[in-house]
Amino acid sequence: MTQSTNDRPAGGVDGAGRAVVPVLAFAGIVVAVMQTLLVPVIKDLPRLLDTTPGDATWVLTSTLLSGAVATPIMGRLGDLYGKRRMLVASLSVMVAGALVSALTSDLLLMIAGRTLQGVAMGAIPLGIGLMRDMLPPERLGSAMALMSSSIGVGGGLALPAAALVAQTSDWHVLYFGAAGLGVLAIALTLTLVPESPARAPGTFDLPGALGLSAGLILFLLPLTKGSDWGWTSGTTLGLFGAAVVVFLLWGLMELRVSAPLVDLRTTARREVLLTNLASIMIGVSFFVISLVLPQLLQLPASTGYGLGRSMVVAGLCVAPLGVTMMFTAPVYARLSARYGPKVTLVLGLLIIGAGYAGGLGLLDAVWGAVVISVVIGAGIGLAYASLPALIIGAVPASETGAANGLNTLMRSIGTSMSSAVVGMVLASTANTVGGVEIPSMHGFRLSFMIATVAVTLGLVLALFIPGRRPSNSLRLRASSEEDANLERAEQALRGPVSA
Repeated sequence: MTQSTNDRPAGGVDGAGRAVVPVLAFAGIVVAVMQTLLVPVIKDLPRLLDTTPGDATWVLTSTLLSGAVATPIMGRLGDLYGKRRMLVASLSVMVAGALVSALTSDLLLMIAGRTLQGVAMGAIPLGIGLMRDMLPPERLGSAMALMSSSIGVGGGLALPAAALVAQTSDWHVLYFGAAGLGVLAIALTLTLVPESPARAPGTFDLPGALGLSAGLILFLLPLTKGSDWGWTSGTTLGLFGAAVVVFLLWGLMELRVSAPLVDLRTTARREVLLTNLASIMIGVSFFVISLVLPQLLQLPASTGYGLGRSMVVAGLCVAPLGVTMMFTAPVYARLSARYGPKVTLVLGLLIIGAGYAGGLGLLDAVWGAVVISVVIGAGIGLAYASLPALIIGAVPASETGAANGLNTLMRSIGTSMSSAVVGMVLASTANTVGGVEIPSMHGFRLSFMIATVAVTLGLVLALFIPGRRPSNSLRLRASSEEDANLERAEQALRGPVSA
């Protein structure tokens, strides 16, 4: 039976259900930890895997591709067959991939393990869908905000821990740790998170899934490898052209299917479309700071602009990015309850823009890097927290998983674009010191300017999102007794509403 949009819990969840939010948020953080693991050892991968730098990048590219493909597919499967079931399946595949990577130093096996780990990216939209299906309105706002931000929270918090492990132990320990966290997340989910009764009608659109997967691979592959292959090479341009053709054919096919993988008509709604486009820009801005600050902090002071800090200290300086994102969830809930998620999205983008623009003058000191991390973390926390509320307010309950999966995919595309563009900028502006090319301060500042432009574009898109408030059944209220009493008083003063 399909649950209607208005089939929402009348009250709170009792007993073990109170653990739903922290357990699902923990699962999201575990997924982010998996993504961050290799950051401290990226530059050493060719030596660790006995391969060339070009081939070593496939360890990162494989995770990106599998995550992009799995996210919308797992979201749709969750709508059809149960979101908790698919969440556990995603985490299980991640654990298997982590164990493969932990037990090998062979390049091909490492790529296979990393490909399996990418499947876990579907956990974020599945967790948001579970919260929407089970939580009462007064808890939903802050819960979805925390879940949406968990990918940044986990990445920020895991970076110093991963750096410490990489410095003091064998790097394979990182994957054993990720597998252990994954097993814990699975056990907590099975024990404390009930399955959602909501189901979408129809069957799984396998041709649509294959078409979307092919299009994403054809698009993301040259985007991530273009700097190695050459942006004007026949391979790069040919793959981009093939992606356009595949996406057009896939779109025509999806419009003719009764139960498509992605409902393009819903996706084309102004609120959904603009939110997804803004998500790409937020993804771009989020990844710039992750690429720039750790490198700047670790460059030797002898360069004249490097801050000369160790890998662990650099991770600690960037960690406030994730910490601040985590603490903005309750702030978002109150702001959104009063002004709506569009306003919080706009506010978040303004704060991100201020962080990057002001950060241009703070790149010469360690404390400046910490300040940048705090400010941008607050902005990204507000922006990320707003996205699921905007999407959920515009789609039926039966499409929550797929719609949020597509939104998460848009963020991933943004980070991929950021990685490609910033990587190209840093490479083209690098200085040669002792026969080794190192990023220049000009490149770092240019990267911050690119992030500022991306945020400005995101802000323009956000301003055109319809500003309607969520309906009564989906109002995302701040979690406080005072707000609940205020709402009841307002209802009493308004009196009964005529049909």
